[in-house]
Amino acid sequence: MRTSHLYLLAVLAMIPRAHAQSPDPQPLPLPSPVPAPQDSPWPGTIVLSVDASDTTRGVLFMHEVIPVAGAGDLILLYPEWIPGHHSPTGRERLDRVAGLSVTGAAGRLSWSRDPVNMFAFHVHVPAGIASVNVDYQYLSPSVGGSDTPELTPELLTLDWDTVVLYPAGHFARRIAVQPRITLPEGWRMATALNSPTRAGDVVTFAPVTLDVLVDSPLYAGRNSATLDLTENGPPVRLNLFADRPEQLQVGAAQLAAHRALVQQAYRLFGSRHYDHYDFLVSLGAAFPVNGTEHHRSSFDGLYPDFFSDWSRSVPARFVLPHEYVHSWNGKYRRPADLWTANYNVPMRDSLLWVYEGMTQYWGDVLTARAGLWSREQALDVLAVLIARYQAEPGREWRTLQDTTNEPIINDHSPQAWSTWQRGFDYYRVGQLIWLDADTLIRERSGGRRSLDDFARDFFGTNDDGGAERTYTFEDVVASLDRVLPYDWTGFLRARLDALGGDLPLDGVTRGGYRLMYTDTPSEVYRLSEERDKMTNLAYSVGVSVDLDGKVRAVVWNSPAWRARLAPGAQMLAVNGYAFDTDRLTSAIRTAAHAIEPIEIIVRQGDRVQTVRIDYHGGLRYPHLVRDAAHPALLDRIYAPRP
Repeated sequence: MRTSHLYLLAVLAMIPRAHAQSPDPQPLPLPSPVPAPQDSPWPGTIVLSVDASDTTRGVLFMHEVIPVAGAGDLILLYPEWIPGHHSPTGRERLDRVAGLSVTGAAGRLSWSRDPVNMFAFHVHVPAGIASVNVDYQYLSPSVGGSDTPELTPELLTLDWDTVVLYPAGHFARRIAVQPRITLPEGWRMATALNSPTRAGDVVTFAPVTLDVLVDSPLYAGRNSATLDLTENGPPVRLNLFADRPEQLQVGAAQLAAHRALVQQAYRLFGSRHYDHYDFLVSLGAAFPVNGTEHHRSSFDGLYPDFFSDWSRSVPARFVLPHEYVHSWNGKYRRPADLWTANYNVPMRDSLLWVYEGMTQYWGDVLTARAGLWSREQALDVLAVLIARYQAEPGREWRTLQDTTNEPIINDHSPQAWSTWQRGFDYYRVGQLIWLDADTLIRERSGGRRSLDDFARDFFGTNDDGGAERTYTFEDVVASLDRVLPYDWTGFLRARLDALGGDLPLDGVTRGGYRLMYTDTPSEVYRLSEERDKMTNLAYSVGVSVDLDGKVRAVVWNSPAWRARLAPGAQMLAVNGYAFDTDRLTSAIRTAAHAIEPIEIIVRQGDRVQTVRIDYHGGLRYPHLVRDAAHPALLDRIYAPRP
């Protein structure tokens, strides 16, 4: 017994030694990380020169003169995490940087990319050099390609973060940059940067810190117009850049509504945290309808015929109000975990339901208050968003709070089953939470208080022209409590963390309305279909389809889903006849009075099959209708402030 015990101990003692001698691979240690940013100044001022004159090929040429403090390893960073994108969108652009060359007083200097951090470039700086010259190009996508170009023969939309390399180890606000740009011959430009001086087609700006530069994009173009929107305060300008001169014609009523937007924003927030504000608007066919927020400007894309065909522009009229609200919510005040010291520190998006959700709420409210939408159009927009998310079963497994991670997880890549996966729901479902809060405050205070009071309390402080302030969840709750004492922590967390259940629609009910469906689309619904070149039958059979029959999306667990229809399928025929959208909607209408399923022949890849959709509920389009059991608080919310 004793002998076997000693033998076992000897065997066990050999195991670690045998493992240590194992030929299996072991990991190599990682190299030293790129230095974290410190709140200390970079010595001297970087001179950044951008040549944007090559409109034919869309190539931008950069030359930087970067002062250095002495010999050693200079690490230059290309921006990865971009404010307003909430995600590392620099990854999409890094491979567009080409031709990198670094020189010093004695000639060319060697550089190498960091073996772990692909956004970091190491330059060996020898002794006796006071500055280095950095040359490279940014290769904008071609017009007509799958990605959006920055430079076309008519327009330039320049984000400075796409064309700058900056030294690691310092806060962006402690790095001084003097920007200069060479424009195509005769082009006009607009930007929030101050003190431009122009010599021919070269524009030079006064030195600014890197954070101000990145927050001040530039638009330029062959065809442009600037309209004054100033309303009892700092200058506010609407800068338009278009493919064709006739797209720049803005009617008196349209201009008055955009001036009213500025007026209504001041009445809402009671402050203005800028010395001037510039809407930078592209009306180019190569640019999508979207926007990016900045403190003293916004980077906006609208339909090319946004002004010239005003009656059809309803679906996009919220874009400028939304981005304008961000000057207060997102720029002047920003979530603490979303603020970073430079553009290569990861962001955390936990409060996007405030940053974007509340901005979506106020953006739509101001669109109505300014007269850019009628009350009926605002209600129709709200009806569509409620229907969209009511049909989304993804709430069963994924919380709204978790969707705030979507910019980092997904970054706007297409989703095969978006209603199950959930996407950027913190925008529109977040908007419903703030409508719920607004009507709750109005109801419990007897109409004496509202979310307008929160806007003034939270965003209307320190009308000082610019210093940023961050906020936390607790700050939001404290401000709400100052407006109306209530269990706001419980109110918000219940809506952010819940699984399953209904949408937060108490705000609609308290607001004096309810959702119903009819077989006739609203004006907003019809125009959205027309603009998107598709037929949206999400609330009946559960499918949206392009005009040529290609299935764009299928609602998870809808009749179309249960019939095994999938995104990407090509509809060839409906009930025995060649496909067109009228035949599809007619078949749905007919099936409401029949027993037989709707029969669709589809092609998926090389396979052709018949899909039978067993649906008999007719066409269904969302509308909000007045509920006289409750006061019309929604009407009051959308009404302009006198």
